[in-house]
Amino acid sequence: MGPGPLSLRGRALRLLSQREHARAELQRKLAPHARADEDLNAVLDALEAQGFISQERSVESVLQRRAGRMGAARIRQELQAKGLPPEAVQQAVAQLQGSELERAGAVWRRKFGAPATDAQSRAKQMRFLMARGFSGDVARRVLRDAGTQEE
Repeated sequence: MGPGPLSLRGRALRLLSQREHARAELQRKLAPHARADEDLNAVLDALEAQGFISQERSVESVLQRRAGRMGAARIRQELQAKGLPPEAVQQAVAQLQGSELERAGAVWRRKFGAPATDAQSRAKQMRFLMARGFSGDVARRVLRDAGTQEE
């Protein structure tokens, strides 16, 4: 092929060179570019068979990029948005549960570093952690622990 429009395979490889993509994500992004003579599913099947598309790598990529800044709820949303199977999403979220309190504490320390001095700032800190995808229980524990530790 000379210069001209990229094939579906070329577009898919360009997207995959930027970051890991789940199959469903690639399907959404490539569907508008599929010509009548191209079979998008066949292209995706071939890329999957060749190891260019990997569900495991997609999950791992999200976990590596987000776990240090986001709670399990936000990461679950992102994995679901990528179209990953529910069992893969559940397994990834279960992997995060053990470190949820520790990760929330690290996020809180980077953002605030000092215990809330009044109810308004405490509420602001709670909202911040919950918006990041940490549960209310985890956020309360982080703030309670921060209030008892003089650093």
